[in-house]
Amino acid sequence: MATKKTVSKKINESAEHIRIAPLHYPKPQVQLSELGKDTEDSELFQGHPHAIPSSAHLTYYGGPLLTNVKVYTIFWGKNWAGIASYIKLKDKINAFFKTILVSPLIDQLHEYSVPGKTIGHGSLIGTKVITAAAPGSSITDTAIKARIKSWISAHTIPVPGSNTLYFVYTDINVKVIMGGGGSCTSFCGYHNDISKKIFYAVMPFPSCSGCLGGLSVFDALTGTSSHELCEAITDPIPGKGWYDAANGEIGDICAWTFKTVSGYKVQKEWSNAANACI
Repeated sequence: MATKKTVSKKINESAEHIRIAPLHYPKPQVQLSELGKDTEDSELFQGHPHAIPSSAHLTYYGGPLLTNVKVYTIFWGKNWAGIASYIKLKDKINAFFKTILVSPLIDQLHEYSVPGKTIGHGSLIGTKVITAAAPGSSITDTAIKARIKSWISAHTIPVPGSNTLYFVYTDINVKVIMGGGGSCTSFCGYHNDISKKIFYAVMPFPSCSGCLGGLSVFDALTGTSSHELCEAITDPIPGKGWYDAANGEIGDICAWTFKTVSGYKVQKEWSNAANACI
């Protein structure tokens, strides 16, 4: 990505609430040969993260919360099943969820508990590699929704409960299109709902500089995954849970600001109590 991209608070002109991990500022190209390698802090792109708005404050709009989130990971594409570096990456992502779902990252979300809905630790309840009908060069969010419903109907993945969150990781070179925007041109990941009952996040493979942000592929994925995880927990139906009408969801306010939790690079999230990204 050679030029600076501007991501608006809405992906298109419809009433879409923010639910995406936006692009990073432009930076040098990172080679895909770095797949799965750890990157030292000194090697990271020293650009500026997105500005944190001084007026940020999340308001609860009465919708559901994922109080004890149950993550199920789906790796969709042939590379996840047939190439050693991708299989290693898949295993590392699952290890990340096992650790981070019982970590201080989840503890800090407790401040967004409401009467009858107490946010606590979650769990990784399963994982699946799916190669059938894998997308080629692109796929729309509408098609992903249809595929998730078909997987549920066919018992390829478990039937969701009230706390289930599916994480769909697509293969390299697959552009995901949602709300008129595309991965690596408008966003790096997003979460959404299906009929206000099925909750999911989509993680396109970070093969562009705008979604790597100078990080290794793995760190970029844990950063974006943590962004969408915390947003899905606190605002599973975008705009109906904890939301800032001017600045978006808990992760949007702090996009591309990071910390290390339990050995993993994760994004900082907005805290009303601290009035800061923590």
